[in-house]
Amino acid sequence: MSAVLENLGKKEYFNEYRSLRLERDKEGVLTVQFHTNGGPLMFTAKDHTDFVDAFYRISQDRSNKIVIFTGAGGQFIPAIDFSTFGNVADPGVWSVVHDEGVQILENLTSIRVPVIAAIEGQANVHSEYALLADVIVAGEGATFNDLPHFASGIIPGDGIFTAWSYRAGAGRAEAFLLNPHAITARTAQEWGVVAEVVPNGTALARARELARLYLKVPEITRRNTRVHFIQPLKERIVHEVGYGLSLEGASAADLVKSMQDK
Repeated sequence: MSAVLENLGKKEYFNEYRSLRLERDKEGVLTVQFHTNGGPLMFTAKDHTDFVDAFYRISQDRSNKIVIFTGAGGQFIPAIDFSTFGNVADPGVWSVVHDEGVQILENLTSIRVPVIAAIEGQANVHSEYALLADVIVAGEGATFNDLPHFASGIIPGDGIFTAWSYRAGAGRAEAFLLNPHAITARTAQEWGVVAEVVPNGTALARARELARLYLKVPEITRRNTRVHFIQPLKERIVHEVGYGLSLEGASAADLVKSMQDK
């Protein structure tokens, strides 16, 4: 009875985040879907705050045996509303962005079970969330891009360079982030970022097939394999992202100043 009550208590967090739909099946496969009112996610400052807590609680919940990240409306994360972040030239505002940005990625890397990303459509914003998965399955029409950073006048310091350089190599990551443009799922597969390219609309189904496969392995083996695989990238996240976000904050302040001067 106590174990049942404990599980029910942990499940309460499933309904606490407006932009996350969390559903766990009887085998412990947790599907985390990004959304805005049931459709594709328009990423906001509120989401930035909520995801810190959500990813931490997902990582702490041992009833989650596999975690799948995906997006609603045939998109992963297509867009961001910069205005919700307020005056990013204000050190107090950026301090919050900085700390949350570090915590989001550290909490993702602290998920201690296999993680799968099922990508459909556009992964234009925070594609590094997907790259912190062990396996990415992408629909053949999926694309990856980086709209919030260099193209908008600020540096890609929030971990996107760390994740892309780890998965694809530094040279590819630098060229991609200095000249942001949509790359296809097939290109991402050639770079070693995407594991499987599947017909459009089937990425989540394939991710669930992989989850069933992984569940055949004993739980401690599953957990320790994820811990082992993510450790090198986690170390880079810890070493690089705080510094990168400090640099990004300086560039954001300069961008605001230049806009005001005009």
